[in-house]
Amino acid sequence: MTLEWSRSALPADLDDAVLAGRVAVRGEVVPVIVRGGVVHSAFDAASTSADLFDLDDPASAAGDAICDVDALGAEGSGAEVEFRSPIDLQCVKAAGVTFAVSAIERVIEERARGDSSAAAALRGELEAKVGGGIRSVKPGSEEAARLKTALIEAGLWSQYLEVAIGPDAEVFTKAPILSTIGWGGEIGIRSDSHWNNPEPEVVIIVDSRGRPVGATLGNDVNLRDFEGRSALLLGKAKDNNASCSLGPFVRLFGHGFTMDDVRAAELDLVIEGTDGYRLDGHSSMREISRDPEDLVRQTLSEHQYPDGFALFLGTLFAPVQDRDEPGRGFTHKVGDVVTIRSDALGTLSNTVVTSKDAAPWTYGVRALMRDLAARRTTVLA
Repeated sequence: MTLEWSRSALPADLDDAVLAGRVAVRGEVVPVIVRGGVVHSAFDAASTSADLFDLDDPASAAGDAICDVDALGAEGSGAEVEFRSPIDLQCVKAAGVTFAVSAIERVIEERARGDSSAAAALRGELEAKVGGGIRSVKPGSEEAARLKTALIEAGLWSQYLEVAIGPDAEVFTKAPILSTIGWGGEIGIRSDSHWNNPEPEVVIIVDSRGRPVGATLGNDVNLRDFEGRSALLLGKAKDNNASCSLGPFVRLFGHGFTMDDVRAAELDLVIEGTDGYRLDGHSSMREISRDPEDLVRQTLSEHQYPDGFALFLGTLFAPVQDRDEPGRGFTHKVGDVVTIRSDALGTLSNTVVTSKDAAPWTYGVRALMRDLAARRTTVLA
């Protein structure tokens, strides 16, 4: 299903925002800067988005105008200028269990062993016993350590509670470089998963020097049955073909947009199925347990990222609304349209397919290097 693009999917204050990303112009992918609703090539200054974000002032890389934002289309739409994921060579990292609600849901998955029918009975019990404590403590604090001791003594401890309130955040690799999906693309769910959901998140873009340079929206698709059976299945639960989307663009910091705007971001989620089903959800960054800058710091601890990285910050959203059978909660169906909206960052929309049926990931680092070596000085000539 090809989604219809509209400039209303960009930040509400588009005229004041400076955006960065990637588009395909007649098949040639170029980094771009968006100012005042006009898409400008940045290829003369930066051959990749990783290069673009490494500039001291990425906004200054705006070159020749390519088109107005109204002329953009989803990948495969046939538009002359098509969206691509706004990142390329950056590592894609994700922080998990950064909200109290998500911590409780991960414990439910663990105790239910990935069986969605057992979730409802566990939810009320766990919320009553641990929910208030998790919400009230700062991760890594002495109070959190005392809560951990109490929960262990009560037989309620979990590896998920460790990363929810302990000193160390969960940070994992979500997807290989060049594998992420942009606005309007098909997002993949494993064909053998029967309990899964989208995860609407703010994503911080960090350059090779460790500087946060901007933020975008992301969908960190989650397979609750796989991870619930064993946390050691996290790789299968998180990293599959087309299982990670970003976009539509990265909003750059320093142009009326700051990390405080990320801390205050409100995300709305709508899932619309071909069966007439609709789910509305919400995630508020004000309720995150760990500060975004601390998550960036922990990602950088004893590690280097010479091409920068994208960091998913986690989500408050945990769907418990039944879709089919009472007590079985929510799970995706093929054809679902997932729309994530933030006034400051815009709208990210994708259509759900199975990872087997999504377009195969064939464009990797070697292909990019060959293309860059063969290209002319500018794609606009």
